Amino acid sequence: FRFRPTGQFVANDGALMAAAVRAGAALGYMMEEEVAAEVADGRLIQVLDQWCLPFPGLHLYHHSRRQSPPALRALIAQEQPHLIVPEIEAIHTETLVQLEQETGQRVVPTARAARLTMDREGIRRLAAETLGLPTSPYRFVDTEAEYRAAVAAIGLPCVVKPVMSSSGKGQSTLRSEADIAPAWEYAQTGGRAGAGRCIVEGFIDFDYEITLLTVRHAGGTSFCAPIGHWQKDGDYRESWQPQPMSPRALARAEEISQAITDDLGGWGLFGVELFVKGDEVWFSEVSPRPHDTGLVTLASQELSEFALHARAILGLPIPLIRQSGPSASCAMLAHGEGVPFFSNVDAALVHPDTALRLFGKPSVHGHRRVGVTLARGADIDDARRIAREAADAIGIELRP
Repeated sequence: FRFRPTGQFVANDGALMAAAVRAGAALGYMMEEEVAAEVADGRLIQVLDQWCLPFPGLHLYHHSRRQSPPALRALIAQEQPHLIVPEIEAIHTETLVQLEQETGQRVVPTARAARLTMDREGIRRLAAETLGLPTSPYRFVDTEAEYRAAVAAIGLPCVVKPVMSSSGKGQSTLRSEADIAPAWEYAQTGGRAGAGRCIVEGFIDFDYEITLLTVRHAGGTSFCAPIGHWQKDGDYRESWQPQPMSPRALARAEEISQAITDDLGGWGLFGVELFVKGDEVWFSEVSPRPHDTGLVTLASQELSEFALHARAILGLPIPLIRQSGPSASCAMLAHGEGVPFFSNVDAALVHPDTALRLFGKPSVHGHRRVGVTLARGADIDDARRIAREAADAIGIELRP
């Protein structure tokens, strides 16, 4: 069996309308389910997405070119949403900023947050230069000559990333002189926005990295238990919760997360990525929406990251974020070309306290995350093992 993607949501009852714009992203689909649950009293749910198909509870949907300013303006003018909830980076955020300024249109969490967080330069300069938060050393570059000079100044090892990319696209770690030329080529061809400006970052010798899900809501700011994660080629592969931390490191992580999210403002869930070594903590990145590493919360928390985001957006109470014990997630990757089909699903679910989410990706070109396994265990190592074994058990076939 397989699933096709749906789009993001717009909820409306005449008093409340939330519009979201995305591209069939798995996190957005799960967000739809939570909003549908929270607004199940008859409010209208809409989808604005070029790939979308409706799912139960959605009353309307649109195919939209989100990076076209005229198309985005026309769609928003047509639907007159009370809330716009971006769930991917590939949106013309400057149009959202203009609409917020011109008409008072409310963007979740704010149009400024959506614009800054899709651009590594904007968010890094805010964190390091405006707020004074600890980060890795960095330089922004436009040309290969500037890039080579930045690598020489920062030193090896270092990391290069396009300023407009996510999920590891266009990102490389440079460990030797031989990596310099191919890393630049990949940065210019592998990012979401094509060739252009990049960031060169010094490599931090961290003990581990975390995502601290930070929720700004009507009652204040709340934090989920820290989520540890493992990445490969800049892309999430596994995550687990809770990540053990010293009390001092956890307090510092919460201070940094509150500082950056307070500046960005608005209500909603933010995924703040941090590096940790001993009691030291460095800011890395932030997303103003549910985070891929936060998929573990589908198993680890009574209120998942999607439920928390929906509640915060809708102004509903978040009195307590209850953590359910050691839990883990493991991404399922498909490699090749075609439409993904899955087999041996029953074998992946034989262990107690396991679950599976398939993302409904319509096709794969190269490599792509197509699902995630979830597990609880006696401890973090046990939960990670169970989640990995479940993912390994599933067969993924790509068909024309």
